[in-house]
Amino acid sequence: MKRIFLFLATNVAVLLVLSISFRLLGIDGLIKANGGLDMNAVLVLAAVIGMGGSFISLAISRWSARRLTGARVIGQPRDPSQAWLVDTVRHHAQRAGIGMPEVAIYDSPDMNAFATGMRRDHAMVAVSTGLLAGMRRDEIDAVLGHEITHVANGDMVTLALIQGVLNTFVIALSRIIGYVVDRAIFRRDRDDGLGFFIASIVAQLVLGVFATMIVMGFSRWREFRADAGGARLAGAGSMIAALQRLKQGAAESALPRQMAAFGIAGHIGQGLSRLFMSHPPLDERIAALQGRAS
Repeated sequence: MKRIFLFLATNVAVLLVLSISFRLLGIDGLIKANGGLDMNAVLVLAAVIGMGGSFISLAISRWSARRLTGARVIGQPRDPSQAWLVDTVRHHAQRAGIGMPEVAIYDSPDMNAFATGMRRDHAMVAVSTGLLAGMRRDEIDAVLGHEITHVANGDMVTLALIQGVLNTFVIALSRIIGYVVDRAIFRRDRDDGLGFFIASIVAQLVLGVFATMIVMGFSRWREFRADAGGARLAGAGSMIAALQRLKQGAAESALPRQMAAFGIAGHIGQGLSRLFMSHPPLDERIAALQGRAS
């Protein structure tokens, strides 16, 4: 609940910051003097679309994750393996001080796992059949610790919060850029012309690229924190072994792209594409844990 309040409070703060900044820079007055955009309407629209979209996505994250992956929640364990899985998640959740998450399994040949949910006391942790078949129990233990750490840190909410804030800036600034281009270059003095729509779309695409880079930068940072949490809950040796096992698999994540940032294994990138990776390279993650251990 605390993070949900932060989510909403940040929404209001973004509106205030943008409104004050536009007034201090004279943008608001200049636009009004030319009979242009209603800045208050632009900011409200940007917040509703930007923050609202992220909020809705977060609210339905568990439902959409089950639909996208076909994950089956374990109600009553059917065998000793499922019982061990549920007990391990419960143990980590208790140590991390969060409510017991739903535990699910989804069919996929790649070794992966993810956590999602709107609240840290009402989350879901899911593992792939490939991970259960390809890892030892101590390694699975560490992976579950990694995912529980994501939940305990509120990483899903924080990621949605950052995405929502950036969306708000992108939407508001792209419309202001569109207005300026329409008036300054196309010399249109009333209504919104073709220049406004073209410039707004181009600006939104360009600003969206930079926003994505920021979001992915945070996503990579939180993976280092979750690895450290997995090491605390299950032991550094087990966490390092789990990451080395993922490296041996060396396969692209089979998770849907909408969920790629939530898996323990992400998409592989080289060169500039590294800026858009949701996960750091496994070698860097292993080196970070080894550095902590030493």
